[in-house]
Amino acid sequence: MDWKLSTAHEIAAALRAGEVTSAELTDEAITRIEQEDKEINAICVPDFDRARAAARGADQARARGEDRPLLGIPVTVKESYDVAGLPTTWGMPQYRNHMPAEDAVQVSRLKAAGAVVLGKTNVPFGLQDVQTFNEIYGTTNNPWDHRRTSGGSSGGSAAALASGFGALSIGSDLAGSLRTPAHFCGVYAHKPTLGLAAMRGMVPPPTQALPVEPDLAVVGPMARSARDLTLLLDVMAGPDPLTLGVAYDVTLPPARHERLGDFRVLVLDEHPFLPTGSAVRAGVNRVADALADGGARVERHSPLLPDPAEAALIYTQLLFSGSVARFPVEAYEELRTRAARLSADDRSLDAARLRGMVFSHRDWIEANTRRELHRHGWRQFFAEFDAVVCPITPTPAFPHDHGPDPRERRLDIDGVEYPYFDQLVWAGLATMPGLPATAVPAGRSPEGLPVGVQLIGPMYEDRTPLRLAELLEPRIGGFQAPPD
Repeated sequence: MDWKLSTAHEIAAALRAGEVTSAELTDEAITRIEQEDKEINAICVPDFDRARAAARGADQARARGEDRPLLGIPVTVKESYDVAGLPTTWGMPQYRNHMPAEDAVQVSRLKAAGAVVLGKTNVPFGLQDVQTFNEIYGTTNNPWDHRRTSGGSSGGSAAALASGFGALSIGSDLAGSLRTPAHFCGVYAHKPTLGLAAMRGMVPPPTQALPVEPDLAVVGPMARSARDLTLLLDVMAGPDPLTLGVAYDVTLPPARHERLGDFRVLVLDEHPFLPTGSAVRAGVNRVADALADGGARVERHSPLLPDPAEAALIYTQLLFSGSVARFPVEAYEELRTRAARLSADDRSLDAARLRGMVFSHRDWIEANTRRELHRHGWRQFFAEFDAVVCPITPTPAFPHDHGPDPRERRLDIDGVEYPYFDQLVWAGLATMPGLPATAVPAGRSPEGLPVGVQLIGPMYEDRTPLRLAELLEPRIGGFQAPPD
């Protein structure tokens, strides 16, 4: 049997039944990568010798009667995670020889659960792009159309999953970096609640891997099925054993509902700062129709929804205040000079980006206070609703654009150009308040490209959007393999 596109649950069942061994699965996956990844370039750091040894060890453990959640299942890891003995560069050439001595906490959890790590997946420079390319490892192409991006920054992981290079992958998300590649490549991803999964060892080189939880950013699972996301999230969830993990264990509450007809869902397909392209709008409506057909209560408007325009401005300021924190003093002073020229009436996203880059601590505290008001608004919202369905970005995967200054790039939405970074506002809807969001495939565009949507759920109730994704999967098609 060809296990190329099997889910992790299917593989686990076959391993338990003795239908296949981990060694066989791993050899098959390695052969596939060696033969097919030249065109995709998803696996940037192979670790095949250790993978084969881990697979043999998994088979021996199973023979002894052991059974762990991921025992013997081949997986990949985003390049930005520390793996002892492998380089962690974040795509930055000056760190091409940076070799951590310890595994990231999430890599340790994968291995403890029995997973077989095939290698690392490609990322953009510094993880700071909606595309995946860098000077060290080159460009990762979209498996559906090699002329287009696989997304970023977890673009290598999404492309690997769509291509059948492992059953699961782990990535990270600050500005849609799990959700956007999943949307572009037609796979599943879950951005957990802020702080749910420990991030130690997922830091830019040469930063020491300390147990620090950065603002906005999370780590999370990617898969080819909604059910597999839950399997991997259960491995990843929990505080760092060096900090809160000393005192606390995590027990996620069950999903609010088990039947599709019991869900109360708000559907959004337009944002005040930019339009939604027709292909993505069709995907959102496809999901809305599936919900209605399943008996769910579907609304298109609610006065309880926190203001998405204000949310986008707060998110943009918080995001970009962190992105330039380590800029050289000269560059920072130049930004301050530019920001001082802005009109007080300028409420554009470009202005918010520039203001955020030069935030004082006082400015950040004010923005954070407004964020807390939005979190309060979301708590009130989720007393009446269970989930929000909305776009991840306004378009399917776009053609590669490696222009050196991202501020000069433009995103084409149905023939009209918009600033490149404006597309982040949909990702920010969940990221700014720290809400969980599950990316699900929702069909294809007229050009045959994957289209995904996100299901946003209540804070620390990650099983709710994950269960909704699982219930929707047979109704909207789920993962489909790219054309050969």
